[in-house]
Amino acid sequence: MAAIGNLRYRPVRRLTQLYTGLALYGVSMALMIRSDLGLDPWDVFHQGLARQTRLSFGTVTIAVGALVLLLWIPLRQRPGLGTVSNVVVIGLVVDGTLAVLPPGGSLPIRIGLLVAGIVANGAATGLYLGAALGPGPRDGLMTGYVARHPGRSIRLVRTIIEVTVLALGWLLGGTVGLGTVAYALAIGPLAQVFIPLFAVPAQPAPPTMEPTVGCGPQPAGEAA
Repeated sequence: MAAIGNLRYRPVRRLTQLYTGLALYGVSMALMIRSDLGLDPWDVFHQGLARQTRLSFGTVTIAVGALVLLLWIPLRQRPGLGTVSNVVVIGLVVDGTLAVLPPGGSLPIRIGLLVAGIVANGAATGLYLGAALGPGPRDGLMTGYVARHPGRSIRLVRTIIEVTVLALGWLLGGTVGLGTVAYALAIGPLAQVFIPLFAVPAQPAPPTMEPTVGCGPQPAGEAA
């Protein structure tokens, strides 16, 4: 992958891919919310906070993302353009999509919204991570913690964080249900498909000068 923050390499593709991915991520969140069949752990937390504070879902998403980003400081993580954009763009898009996407509908329609949301979420993850301009604040929190504590398993750290926010969100009134389980089971395989698919090819290394064998002057007395 291209180095994080290095916009001199394929800037148009990477910026387009980044913001397309973040916008699609916000749409995918709105689809799952409108399905009313359960959300992923962080969105259960966001929804619970939104219900308690009376703030919009997107506003809470932005506020939580900013607070999580502050936790990068003791971990000595450096955010990229994608990290900061993640905090702002997703929250704005999810609010905009919820404003035009009506709630309710029959169960088959809601299941369709859920499936579309989960698949779109996987594609969005591949798009914005593949741009290599910085992970989201929540992902960076997990990877940064493991980097500072090499003996810890990233899978274990991720599980502990997500179970914690899921429990807190449920206690605050967030929706836990079939969609929560479906997301947990599907997002890993989907990310495995979409991240390599959208990954920006590695920047080619600069050419090196190789010495030419047999050229140049030869010591006296050697055969030509």
